[in-house]
Amino acid sequence: MSNRLISGSAVALVTPFRQDGSIDTDALRRLVHFQREAGTDIVIPCGTTGESPTLSIDEQAEIVRTVREEAGESMMVAAGAGTNDTSHAVVLSRNAERAGAQAILSVAPYYNKPSQEGLYQHFRHVAESVSIPVIIYNVPGRTGINVSAETILRLANDFDNILAVKEASDNMDQIMELIDRRPERFSVLTGEDMLILPFMALGGDGVISVAANQVPKAVKGLVDAMKAGNLDEARAINRTYRRLFKLNFIESNPVPVKYALSQMGMVEEVYRLPLVPMSDANKATLRQELQKLGLV
Repeated sequence: MSNRLISGSAVALVTPFRQDGSIDTDALRRLVHFQREAGTDIVIPCGTTGESPTLSIDEQAEIVRTVREEAGESMMVAAGAGTNDTSHAVVLSRNAERAGAQAILSVAPYYNKPSQEGLYQHFRHVAESVSIPVIIYNVPGRTGINVSAETILRLANDFDNILAVKEASDNMDQIMELIDRRPERFSVLTGEDMLILPFMALGGDGVISVAANQVPKAVKGLVDAMKAGNLDEARAINRTYRRLFKLNFIESNPVPVKYALSQMGMVEEVYRLPLVPMSDANKATLRQELQKLGLV
């Protein structure tokens, strides 16, 4: 029996905005209710998919409070609280904990390209600033830096509350290294819907998913099938939704998934600059897939 606290199907929640650009708390509650009904294990507001770089500190707290209230005790709330300035990441992390987050997702510092020692010190300060679990978010495609397996394992062994990594790369060598050498309590989650099946076949613990915004039951079903070793069932679910997983990244996340949710009647199609709506051609392609899956 695993001692791991963080596992299963987690959703990287979008942030719904009103036409005037303010947080649409009614839509936010609807989204969380949708996740609760689907049996999602963890809900993650204020991450990259939640347009975190454009949220103020007060907005982050408001979103976390609202999500926690709506989630009740049925889902863990793990709030995005990362940035590339360590002292500001500490402020965001404490802010999220005060607002009711039960864990935080802390992204690797982007743009400034620290050394592995710099990354270690960054996450050390974050971990020491809160009493709740920390999920390291490694996403080299967005940050321009890879947190090495060595650094992640060092952090996992040195800090009791660093309990998971969201590994959003397709570096199978690094993924296997993490799974093979991690402490017993430490979870390894994928950030790539396209990789849930092979990732969990290697021994991964689940996913932090973008597609779970649209199809939470399917993502939960895929994760549960892999956990139970029902490979045929997992392959069938993966085959059905593989194209949607891919189309969610036809333009920068979260633009496609937010457009999809607007078509499903769940949010308004409003982004904060520098994000803008998708091209008409890409909208047509995604809408066609949503129709095929019976989502619109």
